[in-house]
Amino acid sequence: MTSTTAPAPQPVVVRGTTIGSGRPKVIVPLTGATVDELRTQAAAVVAAGPDVVEWRIDHLDAGSATPEAAATAARALRTALGDLPLLATTRTTAEGGLADVTDDAYAAGYRAVLATGAVDLLDVEVMRGEACVRALVDLAHEAGVAVVASNHDFDATPAREEIVRRLLLMADRGADVLKIAVMPQDPGDVLTLLAATWETSQRTGRPLITMSMAGTGVASRIAGGVFGSAATFGMVGRASAPGQVEVEALRAALDLVHGA
Repeated sequence: MTSTTAPAPQPVVVRGTTIGSGRPKVIVPLTGATVDELRTQAAAVVAAGPDVVEWRIDHLDAGSATPEAAATAARALRTALGDLPLLATTRTTAEGGLADVTDDAYAAGYRAVLATGAVDLLDVEVMRGEACVRALVDLAHEAGVAVVASNHDFDATPAREEIVRRLLLMADRGADVLKIAVMPQDPGDVLTLLAATWETSQRTGRPLITMSMAGTGVASRIAGGVFGSAATFGMVGRASAPGQVEVEALRAALDLVHGA
């Protein structure tokens, strides 16, 4: 059952940007394979003016995939992005990404990146081992970095109750922002995702980021804020997930739904 009184909001503030208050924030990914490519992408993204930049660490080429190389790239991005908030993400193959790593390797890369002081938010996949997740949440918080717990289903859309369960599990693991992305098989699945978003928003004050992917799910990227989603992903150049909308078109759509 949905609570009749929603918990007090717990917005996350990074570099002056508030996630969980006001209109949904626009997040744009960087997917460069090298530091030079990341710098080039960063220049275009900065010009587009998103609210947050996501760096997909798993897109680094094999020679740049060591913790030390990731730390070097993090420092370069911090300089290139100025005061834009930076979300660091290692998306694993289990959740649609490129990193095929053990829990130890997953954590080692994040430890190196956190030590640079260059990132503001850290994506942690909640379905990894509980000990790994809790250790990374603690490590990020010790570094003053907010945690975006995440889960991605590229095959289907779970039942509403299961989506809610996964999001609330993220809160239980100590995450500051709760994120889930699912693949719809039909428009009804998009409604399932939005209903789960609304229900979860009434049960936790932590910011949610939810989306239904691919073309069928675009409506969730545009109108998710109506149901409690605090941010949405757009693209400048290359998308990092199916269904992402070009950032200018996304911002125009958000203006229609939420007001300019």
